[in-house]
Amino acid sequence: MTVSNGRFTDSERQGVYRAIFERRDVRSQFLPDRIPPEVLARLLEAAHHAPSVGFMQPWDFIVIERRDVRETVLALFEQENQKAAEHFEGERRERYRSLKLQGIMESPLNLCITCDRSRGGPHVLGRNSIVDTDLFSTCLAVQNLWLAARAEGIGVGWVSILDQDLLSTALNLPEHVYPLAYLCLGYVSEFLDQPELEAKGWRSRLPLSDLVHGDKWGEPFSSSL
Repeated sequence: MTVSNGRFTDSERQGVYRAIFERRDVRSQFLPDRIPPEVLARLLEAAHHAPSVGFMQPWDFIVIERRDVRETVLALFEQENQKAAEHFEGERRERYRSLKLQGIMESPLNLCITCDRSRGGPHVLGRNSIVDTDLFSTCLAVQNLWLAARAEGIGVGWVSILDQDLLSTALNLPEHVYPLAYLCLGYVSEFLDQPELEAKGWRSRLPLSDLVHGDKWGEPFSSSL
């Protein structure tokens, strides 16, 4: 087999896969230690090098350190979290309420990654058929940042239980800018062996073999996984 000169070394490749498999959504293990400016700059640079449809680069990064801003966001979370609990019943509701689903005040830094839905103008290359590719592209920036953070020993937690309209108001976002991901960042006491929701019995990881189809939906894939 001919190997491309662009292939990573074994140790480099192992590092990439390690970051992927050991990445966690952190809520409870944050330390108070400040993230050095040069490390934060590396994380933001990694996010900024995400792929984007039509090279539109629709992301912006709001670095949130002020306590009063975070307290406002925490109040929004608590309001929505109470609503979310009502979707479950009995033991499932009690288990939901026992989960810690944010680290807004505990983490030394919050970061909102936004999507400017007007960036690139009305006709972005590759976006005519699927308008939401700007949102998809911004999600790739989130993932880049998350994996880079894991390599730096920094935990990241995505706070998704928020009313996006109220969050936009709290962060003074323009109408055309969508708050795609509200993240908590910081060094941690540990990275858990399993995702926290899996460890606490909320859900288990699905078998990959059940999710891979061959050529069309529902048809078997010939290779074993």
